[in-house]
Amino acid sequence: MNPCECVPRCIFFNDKMKDKPATADMMKRRYCQGDFEACARHRVFKALGPSQVPGDMFPSHAERADQILAAAHT
Repeated sequence: MNPCECVPRCIFFNDKMKDKPATADMMKRRYCQGDFEACARHRVFKALGPSQVPGDMFPSHAERADQILAAAHT
């Protein structure tokens, strides 16, 4: 599978978790290089654009992504 299109500019992928390299590597493999359609950051990016992705959002923050997307569509 190809990596996520956001990888070059994603602050999560590009060392957001410098102090937790094992966790970051696991999340990068799962989301950035695997099922990026399930990534909360990618979902917001695709629906609302890169400027709407919170800098502190992790790929696993699905509930937060749901809230952002719901608020944008009301």
